[in-house]
Amino acid sequence: PTSAQFSVVPHSGRFRYTLDNDLLTTEQRQFYEDNGYLLIKKLVSDEDIERFRKEFTRICKREVKPPGVMIMKDESLKSQFGQSEKVVNKVQDFQEDEELFRYCTLPEVLKYVECFTGPNIMAMHTMLINKLPDSDKQTFLHPMHQDLHYFPFRPASRIVCAWTAMERAHQDNGCLVVQPGTHKTALKPHGYPEWEGKTNKLFHGLLDEDEKIPKVHLVMEKGDTVFFHPLLIHGSGINRTSGFRKSISCHFASSECHYIDVKNTTQEHLEKELEEMVRKKYNATSVELKDIWNFRARLVQGERINL
Repeated sequence: PTSAQFSVVPHSGRFRYTLDNDLLTTEQRQFYEDNGYLLIKKLVSDEDIERFRKEFTRICKREVKPPGVMIMKDESLKSQFGQSEKVVNKVQDFQEDEELFRYCTLPEVLKYVECFTGPNIMAMHTMLINKLPDSDKQTFLHPMHQDLHYFPFRPASRIVCAWTAMERAHQDNGCLVVQPGTHKTALKPHGYPEWEGKTNKLFHGLLDEDEKIPKVHLVMEKGDTVFFHPLLIHGSGINRTSGFRKSISCHFASSECHYIDVKNTTQEHLEKELEEMVRKKYNATSVELKDIWNFRARLVQGERINL
């Protein structure tokens, strides 16, 4: 339960992307309406962040092996550093790791999430990102993209990402970059960018990026949390420092959202790639996209309805 009271129907006419609540100010709602994101300062405590950092280190060292977790590494650094955080770029799908999953259940995070999703909240997609110091190959640059490209459920306005900086994020270490207002556009075609360096698996980007749309670099302090719409075009630059830029995030959705069939849409090639990866990982003969998401999804508040 959270302190805010909600109506599940959006405000008549004025607000499309938030639900009536007694937490967000009118100015905050209007900012999200216009820009597609909202930054809340110092939302997550230093104590919680240190606990997440410790658990991430344990996962890197293979001291714990949560089921279903996907660990993304820079294989070229493995011989140099072995099993350590200096190799791991991302821990994804940590929904079965109780310590990291605490992030998705923090009351201070959920009370904001509820303003976008309503009271029945599913944690759909979890990630702890450890942006490694980059080479000139720009391996860890994430091209500009829309998160909805990855999601076979709708409506988009009842999905929100919470992204928390685990240390100061700025231009030098590859902070988030957003294009304000692009959440009002349609889902655009995505694919692998034509870069010379090796691109990371599933790091899809916009195939046709409009360079004229202004970009904003979100400089964030430790514990700052940004909430953003799944159609907002965003990405992150390369880490030009010698340190690691960590963040923890979860995509939340109303459990009243519904799955869609992505056949014959711009998302179809992603579906095939994801199903193939899961088949290889688990030696499964057949797997469907909906099954993958059912496995990832966990209820964090209210009632599980559709998802």
